[in-house]
Amino acid sequence: MSKVRASFVFTPWEGRRIIGKAVAALPEVRNAHANGEMIIAHGSTNVFVAEEVMGEVPHREFYLSGQVINNVLCQTQPEEKPPIIHLVRGELTPPAPRMDEMLRNFDDTSVFIKGGNAVDTDFNAGVFCAHPGCGTIGFAMGIMMARGGHLIIPIGLEKLIPSVTSAARHMGQDTFYYHTGQRVGMMPVTNGKVITEVQALQVLFEIDEVIHVGGGGAMGSEGSVVLIAEGDKDKIDAAVELYESIKGEPPLRTLKAYCAGCIPTTPAMDASPDEQFEAHPKKHCLYEGLSESELPDFFTPRTEPITQNR
Repeated sequence: MSKVRASFVFTPWEGRRIIGKAVAALPEVRNAHANGEMIIAHGSTNVFVAEEVMGEVPHREFYLSGQVINNVLCQTQPEEKPPIIHLVRGELTPPAPRMDEMLRNFDDTSVFIKGGNAVDTDFNAGVFCAHPGCGTIGFAMGIMMARGGHLIIPIGLEKLIPSVTSAARHMGQDTFYYHTGQRVGMMPVTNGKVITEVQALQVLFEIDEVIHVGGGGAMGSEGSVVLIAEGDKDKIDAAVELYESIKGEPPLRTLKAYCAGCIPTTPAMDASPDEQFEAHPKKHCLYEGLSESELPDFFTPRTEPITQNR
């Protein structure tokens, strides 16, 4: 079989789609979906993962949490988020109030899917923590690691940084003199299964070699990544067919939280948002408490609430 070479350019949203397809194709994900338990946490990449696993995601534009929105570290409105996705043998199950209750029956066959904010060249992942208890990843990672479950991190190469461990050492919510939006720390994840566009092509098509060679863009292509794939012609042809089918994947359209009264929350605690932040009196965000009219000009203010049936 002859070997051939192909170049692919993935926008961030096209990258999310192929990553979602690859995560859904993983043997451990298929097994957990058929026979066990799986959680798919909130996140823009996880919207695509959930669609590929479940077929659809109700209120997909709301199934996000912490985001870079309006050029700052921000979040979506907590009351508008649908519940975290908890699947038991493929059936959508109402999640328990706290993370430890949701993971009560998790074992070495169970799957927890959590997006990230950074990935390095060794495919370590970093997750920003806006909540003082490190949010979803902080409360879930210990249980998953203790029991040997499958922690899967879908993340696009637009988030590539030199070193996750070095980045984590330079972060911490209480360490910042100035912070662009929310204060965040970072949880490094060095023992999860990271799926970027590189692994996606390998998982889906068993391509011999996939190399990240460049990125960037303009006029709607910002954040794109350029990959070179080398392998058997039939496998490259199959990859090209899928690639062309997802070109032009539209972005999710979401809105930031209202800055007045905005506090990052977590489903891992019973306490109210105010109680969760009781021991952390510092402002968690530079824009916390401001009305929409008081925000800088580069913000897109919320002019009306979104409803779940819109």
